[in-house]
Amino acid sequence: MQTEQIIPDQPGSDDKAARRAVTVFPVLVLVAGTAGLATPGTFAGWVGSIPYLLGIVMFCMGLTMTPLDFRGVAKRPWAVAIGLVAHYVIMPGLGWLIAHLLGLPPQLAAGVILVGCAPSGTASNVVTFLARGDVALSVSVATVSTVLAPLVTPPLTLLLAGTYLPVDAGSMMTDILKTVLLPVLGGLVVRLVAGKFVDRVLGVMPWLSSFAIAAIVAAVVAGSASTIKSAAVSVLIAVVLHNGLGLALGYGAGKVSRLGPPASRAMAFEVGMQNSGLAASLATAHFSPLAALPAAVFSVWHNISGALVAAWMSHRSRSSRPASAGIDHAPATATVENV
Repeated sequence: MQTEQIIPDQPGSDDKAARRAVTVFPVLVLVAGTAGLATPGTFAGWVGSIPYLLGIVMFCMGLTMTPLDFRGVAKRPWAVAIGLVAHYVIMPGLGWLIAHLLGLPPQLAAGVILVGCAPSGTASNVVTFLARGDVALSVSVATVSTVLAPLVTPPLTLLLAGTYLPVDAGSMMTDILKTVLLPVLGGLVVRLVAGKFVDRVLGVMPWLSSFAIAAIVAAVVAGSASTIKSAAVSVLIAVVLHNGLGLALGYGAGKVSRLGPPASRAMAFEVGMQNSGLAASLATAHFSPLAALPAAVFSVWHNISGALVAAWMSHRSRSSRPASAGIDHAPATATVENV
C-alpha cells in the first residue's frame, strides 16, 4: 500500500502552461467542429488525410517522451498494471453498456465503443498535473496503453462492437501500427538522436498536435453534417455518461487498490480520458464518418470535464494537506493529442 504523497503548489509557469493547454484546446476543436458543420463542403475532402493527421499527432507525442517514461513502469509495475487493466476494462465495458441502454443505432454504437477501446494519452497527464495527482504514474499508464493499443484495441472492438457492425480486427491492428506505434517510436528515436534540437522546439508540439486534431474533427463533422442534427442529443448524452462514469470508476479503482489519493486522481484521468483522435481515425476508416462523431464530441467534452474535475480535486488537495516537497511535475510542453 502506498501512502499519499504530500504535493506542493506547482510552479506558476508550468501551471499556467498546463491550464492554457486544457483551456485553448477545447475552444479550438469546438471552432473546427462548428466550421465543419457550417461549411461541410470545405472540409469533406479532408477525410482521406485523417490517418496522416493522426500520425503527426502521435509523432509529436513520441517527441515528448524520454526513457524516464519507461523507467517509471519498471519502478511501479503493480500500479501501472492496475491502471492498464482499469483503462481497458472500464471504458470499453461502459461504451458497450451505454450504447445498449440508450439504444443507439449501429454506427453510433460502434463509435462509442471504439472510443472506449482507445488508449489513453498525454492530455490526461496535463490534467493530472492540474489535479495535483501522481503525474509519473499517469505518464507511465498513458505510454504503455499507447504501445499496447495495436494488440488490445482491435480485439476489444471486435468483441464489443462486432454485434453492431463488421469489424476487421487485423486491418485495424495494421492501421494502429502505422498511424500510432510507428510515429510514436519515430518521435522517440528523433528525441534520442537530436535531443538538444527537439528541446528547443518542444513548445510548438502541443500547438501542432492541437491543430491536427482540430482538422480531424472538422473533417469528421463535415462528413456526417447531414445527420448530426438528429444524432446530436443522443451522442452528447452518451459521451457525457461515458466520460463521467469513467472518471468516477477510475478514481474508485485507485481507491480500492489502495494506491493513495494522488495515484487515484491520476487513475481517474487515465481511465476517463481517451485518445479520441485515434478513435475518430479508426471509425472513419473502418466504419463511417457518422461512427466517428462520438469521438469528435468526446474530443471537446473530456477536456472540459477533465479541467473542471482537476480544479475541484486540486482545491480539495490544497485544503486538506499542508504544502511540502515531493512531486513529479508534468512537462509544460505535454502534447495534447487525445482531446
